[in-house]
Amino acid sequence: MSINIGSYHAEGPFGNENNLEARSGVYVILGRRSAASTWSVVDVGESQNIRERVSNHNRAPCWRGQGHAELSVAAIYADAHNRSLIERQLREQFNPPCGLI
Repeated sequence: MSINIGSYHAEGPFGNENNLEARSGVYVILGRRSAASTWSVVDVGESQNIRERVSNHNRAPCWRGQGHAELSVAAIYADAHNRSLIERQLREQFNPPCGLI
């Protein structure tokens, strides 16, 4: 399963964070109002271990508070240097409602 987010090819979206690999990269939290709706970017972040970060995230209440019927996560696996660049670029492009750089 894959999705394009901006100019990046991401794995997902996954409804369960256990489908994420325990690897370095960027996670993109996606929400939609119904199965027929398109995904919108709720949050973007980076971590050395995407699965662990998403599973225990302090911004999860913000994600749930956006009014989406469905939340999922997509992953762009990247090393430490590139994940910071990708996160910054996606935050500038999508201006997600949750989180800050």
